[in-house]
Amino acid sequence: MLDSAQVQGAVRKAAAAIIGFLLAMVLLTALLLFGFYLLVQAAVLGLSPWLGEAGAMALAGFVCMLVLALVFHRLTRPVSSSKRHNGSDNQSGSGIDAIRNVIKENPLEAALMAFAVGIAEQKDPRLKSLLMEGGMMLMKQAESAKPDEPNAGQDPEKEGNPSSGSGSAL
Repeated sequence: MLDSAQVQGAVRKAAAAIIGFLLAMVLLTALLLFGFYLLVQAAVLGLSPWLGEAGAMALAGFVCMLVLALVFHRLTRPVSSSKRHNGSDNQSGSGIDAIRNVIKENPLEAALMAFAVGIAEQKDPRLKSLLMEGGMMLMKQAESAKPDEPNAGQDPEKEGNPSSGSGSAL
């Protein structure tokens, strides 16, 4: 059997690995953002002789906003019908559906992000419980919902369906 010291050691190692991974991601993100900052400054310095400093800053800012708008447009556009699964062509590609699909396609990454959010929001237990309840409800609905059923997501016991053989002995 495992004793308490072994379990605590394993938990500490797992926590250290996760924290190390998150710190590496933060460091890489900071380096990436600083690299973009340096690229913008280099563009401003390179364009300053032709456009002046104000014109070079305006052009660099416009290009950055254009790239940012393009990224947000790609993130928020609906999923094309060729990429949808299980014949759900008649549904609109809402944000919640896109999140559900991302979670279904990447369950380990979703669990890691949920863990990171849980670590960050430990100080507010109400928010934590609300997020957990909402997430569980959404995942249960996503598992039970089928696109070809008209009553997808509804509980058959609430409809008064006598075909459910299980009693309510909970």
